[in-house]
Amino acid sequence: MTHEAAAIELTEVDVAYDESLADRMRTALGSEPGISEKKMFGGLAFMAGGHMVIGIIGDLLVARVGPVQYEQELSRPHVRPMDFTGRPMRGYVYVEPPGFAADADLSYWIGACIAFVRTLPAK
Repeated sequence: MTHEAAAIELTEVDVAYDESLADRMRTALGSEPGISEKKMFGGLAFMAGGHMVIGIIGDLLVARVGPVQYEQELSRPHVRPMDFTGRPMRGYVYVEPPGFAADADLSYWIGACIAFVRTLPAK
């Protein structure tokens, strides 16, 4: 394998999330203070106060809704428990692409996640 081929292969492995979704999220989060980006879980996470707010793995949205809203959010269409490790992570859900296809739906998830994370003390 040539050096160029290896670089192309590495780049494809590194990008384990939907770039167009990342751009939509950056736009939606643009006016929110204190948001940063961090590569996590093989995807991309948006952080506030040292806590993950919301993220992307592949084409899935990873929404941190907190333990109180968890069951309610699971009842929404296109939502399932986040089971990245093989066990559900209470307070986090995966949202399938139809669940955030509309900008209003993406805004809902971002708002719900920010509302929860803003209740946590900064790390």
